[in-house]
Amino acid sequence: MALPVVDTDYLKEIDKARRDLRALIAQKNCAPIMLRLAWHDAGTYDKTTKTGGPNGSIRNEEEYSHGSNNGLKIAIDFCEGVKAKHPKVTYADLYQLAGVVAVEVTGGPTIDFVPGRKVRFGVSPKEGRLPDAKLDSSHLKDIFYRMGLSDKDIVALSGGHTLEERIQRSGFDGPWTTEPLKFDNSYFIELLRGETEGLLKLPTDKALLDDPAFRPYVELYAKDEETFFKDYAVSHKKLSELGFTPSSSASKKTAKDSIVLAQSAVGVAVAAAVVIFSYFMKSAKSEVDTVAFPTHIPVQICDIFILAILLQLRS
Repeated sequence: MALPVVDTDYLKEIDKARRDLRALIAQKNCAPIMLRLAWHDAGTYDKTTKTGGPNGSIRNEEEYSHGSNNGLKIAIDFCEGVKAKHPKVTYADLYQLAGVVAVEVTGGPTIDFVPGRKVRFGVSPKEGRLPDAKLDSSHLKDIFYRMGLSDKDIVALSGGHTLEERIQRSGFDGPWTTEPLKFDNSYFIELLRGETEGLLKLPTDKALLDDPAFRPYVELYAKDEETFFKDYAVSHKKLSELGFTPSSSASKKTAKDSIVLAQSAVGVAVAAAVVIFSYFMKSAKSEVDTVAFPTHIPVQICDIFILAILLQLRS
């Protein structure tokens, strides 16, 4: 299948699909399984053979039936509803967009998303390319180095286990954190805390503490959530684009649309702030007969507030 044409119409469909994914994930509380779907579709990439990767092949029964993909048919079916509304969006883009949205709507970082991935339905990699949670750090390195990812990527992406599923979907008994629907740095905090009843600590988790290349990142992310978010966003983007080279035109269009969307969001926020402030002013003035309220001061503050916003928008 040829690469999709990432024109203005395609980007509009991506934006609509993003909104529908937000609504779906909020309704179904399915952020963990959507993130896992994105990871597992991308995580089969082999940089040497240039096979696997985020190409939508996980939709093949041969692939979603792999033991490591236990339960992911649920996420695939969830995505079908969004795909039906936006048939132009490729499955490869849709699955990766679902992972990006899952992180964002649960409080995680904003992840740059560039569409245009090619879909491969008929070809799936053999089972065994995804990490086995029962093995050690050398196994983790073998798997992630094969993809072309680094030690920092390994630890940062492991932090995504802050969103995780229960045994009936992922095959493991329990979550990694006390709030498995909230994206934060608690995975690393819990990891350093040691064994906690009811929380998972698998061999691959413990490997992050035992390996001298991994542990410094664990300690850093446990104490500095902002750095974790920054590094996670970079690593997630790398994972979602393995074997995919975004066209320069698609990247430019996506960046331009992101700026427009950000400006629109600021405009809405400014309008809302001004309306709320105006309402406060009217309420304060209506009570001036019963409360000694210096109405001229809030008016000045409001003027300064609006002026500051306007100057910010111009900068």
